[in-house]
Amino acid sequence: MSKLTDVPKRILIGRALRSDKLGETLLPKRIALPVFASDPLSSVAYAPGEVLLVLSVAGVSAYSFSPWIAVAVVVLMFTVVASYRQNVHAYPSGGGDYEVANTNLGPKAGLTVASALLVDYVLTVAVSISSGVENLGSAIPFVVEHKTLCAIGIIVLLTLMNLRGVKESGKLFAIPTYVFVAGVFIMIVWGVIRGVVLGDTMKAPTADFTIHAEQGGLAGFALIFLMLRAFSSGCAALTGVEAISNGVPAFRKPKSKNAATTLALMGGLAVTMFCGIIGLAMATNVRMAESPAKDLLHNGEPVGAGYTQNPVISQVAEAVFGKGSFLFVVLAAATALVLFLAANTAYNGFPLLGSILAQDRYLPRQLHTRGDRLAFSNGIVLLAGAAMVLVYLYGADSTRLIQLYIVGVFVSFTLSQTGMVRHWNRHLVTEKDPAKRRRMHRSRAINAFGAFFTGLVLVVVLLTKFTHGAWVALLGMVIFFVTMSAIRRHYDRVADEIAAEETPDDDVVRPSRVHSLVLVSKVHKPTLRALNYAKLMRSDSLEAVSVDVDQADTKALREEWERRGIEVPLKVLASPYREITRPIIDYVKSLRRESPRDAVSVYIPEYVVGHWYEHLLHNQSALRLKGRLLFTPGVMVTSVPWQLDSSEAAKQRARKRAEWNAPGAVRRGPVAQPKKEKAATKK
Repeated sequence: MSKLTDVPKRILIGRALRSDKLGETLLPKRIALPVFASDPLSSVAYAPGEVLLVLSVAGVSAYSFSPWIAVAVVVLMFTVVASYRQNVHAYPSGGGDYEVANTNLGPKAGLTVASALLVDYVLTVAVSISSGVENLGSAIPFVVEHKTLCAIGIIVLLTLMNLRGVKESGKLFAIPTYVFVAGVFIMIVWGVIRGVVLGDTMKAPTADFTIHAEQGGLAGFALIFLMLRAFSSGCAALTGVEAISNGVPAFRKPKSKNAATTLALMGGLAVTMFCGIIGLAMATNVRMAESPAKDLLHNGEPVGAGYTQNPVISQVAEAVFGKGSFLFVVLAAATALVLFLAANTAYNGFPLLGSILAQDRYLPRQLHTRGDRLAFSNGIVLLAGAAMVLVYLYGADSTRLIQLYIVGVFVSFTLSQTGMVRHWNRHLVTEKDPAKRRRMHRSRAINAFGAFFTGLVLVVVLLTKFTHGAWVALLGMVIFFVTMSAIRRHYDRVADEIAAEETPDDDVVRPSRVHSLVLVSKVHKPTLRALNYAKLMRSDSLEAVSVDVDQADTKALREEWERRGIEVPLKVLASPYREITRPIIDYVKSLRRESPRDAVSVYIPEYVVGHWYEHLLHNQSALRLKGRLLFTPGVMVTSVPWQLDSSEAAKQRARKRAEWNAPGAVRRGPVAQPKKEKAATKK
């Protein structure tokens, strides 16, 4: 089985890497940008559409508010980027928001941030993949008909790519990300040239449609609430910003400087693309509706259920480049691909955060270790599993999933920036250098404004999205918080229980005596080996124990025992209900009650077989008995193996496997020339 699994494993994820090769997996800025910023960069493909979808409730006239909403999103983006640039310099270890909150606000705040981020990372994968499938489905009907299955398949493919390692996945993702960014910028520039310089009239495919306003004539508080809801939907453009602060250790040196530069570059690109798409959408008269089948009207009639509402970026590209043109096709393909790859931000953030939480004993320790390719493989698989469950439950519907989005990230934004304010306050108390104090005051002001602004947005998001699905994200955060708290309590309890005392207690003092038992069913080679091994241990007392399940077998055992003259006394335990495990457990417990300071050592003869199906035929009673004895204090269990012929065959197979290497598992240099040939060459 090892050989069978090793070949596909090496083909899928590549050759295993030594631990000392970790430095070779660190990322330069040009690869770190698509790896850690693909989520906020790609969100411009759907964030503008979410703004227009919400405003469409009040009709086309409400679209005039979209530029002001875009300005608010831009201000928020620059605030968050500036705030996180302070984070990466102050906390370069990779803990990000979790470390900031945990250090400055306490463990509960840190755990709240961690819960929020874990939920948001899972949603990032689900939303990005679902949105990408919907974009791809506009061109390929099969994808629309089976979008849940396609989304799950893409998650599996993305998981395999990430299991190959951060650097390799970054190289794979860099090209489509840069093609997407370049395509959007070309679209914006060409759209401005056509509209402003050439004076062309650009019309989106929905420009002639009208929108049936579900709540026309909104004013006062209702209009403000609608704008706030549109703003909260547009804030999807900020998701993933925190991933860079969590991923600082993956950058090349100087880590903090490179991470801060990548943050600034990401913010500038995302803001420009977001504003450009919103502006072109207004110029080309894009029309969007939450229920297009009945609210989008063409010639006064609803477009009907057969109509497919394309994303804003697709409509704008069609208006600027022309439908079916080369640049239109390239941008459409790059958009669909980059939305799939946007999930890579979560694939880098979730496993790294999971590793830190595991180190702090909030998650299982298996999440702390790196896999064959020096990636946190267990965290990657856990993230993929959670995202697939979410995609399945919501039918890969990005409109429904996006309502769960954003809450977690703004919880982490707010607590992180509040923690940074506490961080600067603490350092200002001891810092005397005037220049450093000025920098700290400036940084504190940036973080204080960031905490206020993101906290305000969090309130807006909760008010406008709670009934639309945000409560599910909050429930997920609570589940993560409670689960991680329980795991930490378990690890703490175990650590306290097994901690060595300064003065020896009864558990570590040498037992007064050792009473050894050898379990016997028949007199055969495994039994005789177990008896001889037990004698070698020189216990204070030794006896063989058998259970009387069948009187004829027990009588034959006694006769064989006496005939062979075995010196070890044989004790037969009665079992009126033909049980094997319970009588032995009761007998062992009775020995412990009689002499609590004594240790009981149980020797169990076992067969070693060579095939998996043979395990089903042997050792079942031994397994059950060992499982029960593990819970009995003061009892040591020793398995005495007896190798059957099939195990010898298995050993030969294992030796061949050890000498065999999967393709690519070993890098070989040039073949060494034999000594005789070398000598002949010299002559």
